Amino acid sequence: MFSAKRPIRKRGAGAHLFALAAGGLLALSACSPSGFGSRPAQNTTSFQPVTGEVVGNGNVRVAMLLPLSATGNAGQIGLNIKNAATLALREFQGADIQILIKDDRGTADGARAAASEAISQGAELILGPLFAQSVAAAASVAKPAGIPIVAFSTDTSAASRGVYLLSFLPQSDVDRIIQFATARGKRAFAALLPANGYGTVVEAALHKAVGERGGRIIAIERYQLDRVDMQAKAQAVAQIANNGQIDSIFMPDAGDAAPFLAQILSAEGIRSDKVAFLGSGQWNSDERVVGESNLNGAWFPAPDNAGFESFSARYRQSFGTAPFRPASLGYDAASLAAGLTSRFGERRFSPETLTNTAGFLGVDGAFRLLSNGTNQRGLAVYQIDRGKAQIVEPAPTSFGS
Repeated sequence: MFSAKRPIRKRGAGAHLFALAAGGLLALSACSPSGFGSRPAQNTTSFQPVTGEVVGNGNVRVAMLLPLSATGNAGQIGLNIKNAATLALREFQGADIQILIKDDRGTADGARAAASEAISQGAELILGPLFAQSVAAAASVAKPAGIPIVAFSTDTSAASRGVYLLSFLPQSDVDRIIQFATARGKRAFAALLPANGYGTVVEAALHKAVGERGGRIIAIERYQLDRVDMQAKAQAVAQIANNGQIDSIFMPDAGDAAPFLAQILSAEGIRSDKVAFLGSGQWNSDERVVGESNLNGAWFPAPDNAGFESFSARYRQSFGTAPFRPASLGYDAASLAAGLTSRFGERRFSPETLTNTAGFLGVDGAFRLLSNGTNQRGLAVYQIDRGKAQIVEPAPTSFGS
């Protein structure tokens, strides 16, 4: 894990993209916060004996809460995240941490119990859980104990001071794509959003991002997830576009939704060379979206995929299968814990250290944790070009003040 101001260097074949050496955080020294609270070294003999699976053999105990026994994809995602953390410690030479793996079963009660057990066994930091309700339950135990959490949920209602989200947040997608569009002269926006929780979060972020950049939202249509309603709402937006009232249409939903909406807009005479089509990070690597001819020319934000591709190759070599996309969060979380331990000693997990304004570089590029528990990520902007997604604006490698 590096400071976001440190350049990325590619190494020879088979070597990982980010050199996670013990001195990897040295570049933070010039801008590291002063006045940290001093945290006394823990006497591990005063804690309960560690039980269950442990990754690494360092002196600093960190817990990772995952839905390992949950049904469906949740359990597989949890296993992927654990494997990625294991890979990170293998690649971080001299990592002075041990990760206590705790199964939260994908439930709030399980997360509360897992957090309590981890803290009783001396965990100074909790990585995970994955689900918002589990994050809240773990926080109810961790915050009174003064133990910070770096979680994997995308629900910002779970974030707060001391409970940080490492995941990809819808707000970051919206802010990046609106920043890009307005820089290219787009000022009048319409949106086609699903009538669900994701759509509600995105709508709020859209109002904020457009307002901050001097644009206007002309129309927002919220659709139910059936084709009849989607067609009606897309036709309503098409009429506004044909009247010349908008220059951009934001439709962040992925899967079959964005291609279908684009087909309806096209049938109504709307083309992306006249009205910009804007998407979200959900479009990234979705062949249904990228392969839709009516979305040719559309823009969407996402991390630079080179980092994940390198990580994925090393994961496959170690574990025999390709990782799920969220696995990179486990790698970055473990690397962050190891890097902060290496660089900051007793201040390693203080709020000032975790929210260092310079940020860090991980598998998916630059990121920083904010004091309110959310995060910022450096995202690239892609353009769909005849069935392929090409970067038209690179991801930033550092953050402003």
